[in-house]
Amino acid sequence: MTDGMAISRVWPAPATGPLTDPELAALYGRAARPHLRVNFVASADGAVSLDGFSAGLSGEPDKRVFGLLRMLCEGLVVAAGTLRHEGYRAVRLDQARRTWRREHGLAEYPTLVVVSGSLDLDPAQAAFADAPVRPLVLTRAAAEPPPGLTDVAELVRCGQEQVDLAAGLAELRRRGLGQLLCEGGPYLFGALTAADLVDELCLTVAPMLAGAGPGRITAGAGSTARHLPLRHVLAAEDGVLMLRYARDPEESPPAGSAPAA
Repeated sequence: MTDGMAISRVWPAPATGPLTDPELAALYGRAARPHLRVNFVASADGAVSLDGFSAGLSGEPDKRVFGLLRMLCEGLVVAAGTLRHEGYRAVRLDQARRTWRREHGLAEYPTLVVVSGSLDLDPAQAAFADAPVRPLVLTRAAAEPPPGLTDVAELVRCGQEQVDLAAGLAELRRRGLGQLLCEGGPYLFGALTAADLVDELCLTVAPMLAGAGPGRITAGAGSTARHLPLRHVLAAEDGVLMLRYARDPEESPPAGSAPAA
């Protein structure tokens, strides 16, 4: 049985019919060791947003996989700018996905992890105020929190002048958050790539042309190019493609990937 708009596997081995949610979850899976997965949506001409928001590129198939990837992770990582701009709400899952997590030895909800060097965050935003699990905020040593932020989130200081992402990820893994899902934004993705911390990219390609103007899914200076092998290609009825790229399982883990305690 499928859930929502049909999604089929077209590569490497075409599936004979639409994939169910359990089949999709098994395709993406959970790594055997600490792992950072990045998830983005883009237009066919590479735009990261439409009319200023990523939601304009996302349809039912993308949202379906988006929810499954949240179900699979232990920590959901997002940059403060994306949290503000996209209006993140509390990270909650439906009953079926909470049941799946319990059956697989996971907490009912993933932990929200916000990356912010300035701590320009609103404690009243639902992502904090309504969170079922106390969020973590990766920040730098001297950043001053606004009133009320430490009431709704725990600050994890890593780095002096800027957030040390490798140290931050190592701390998350020490706390048992070994499977991490990053939802952006582009500058955080660029910084993670520059530090060689990305294990996997899940990219949804929307069948539309956004035209000139919007940025790419990655931004910033100092990025290091690296090869990520293609693992699968899925296609939805509306023409959306879902691509998954990931490091070879036997490849040495990147910095910050020490096993969780």
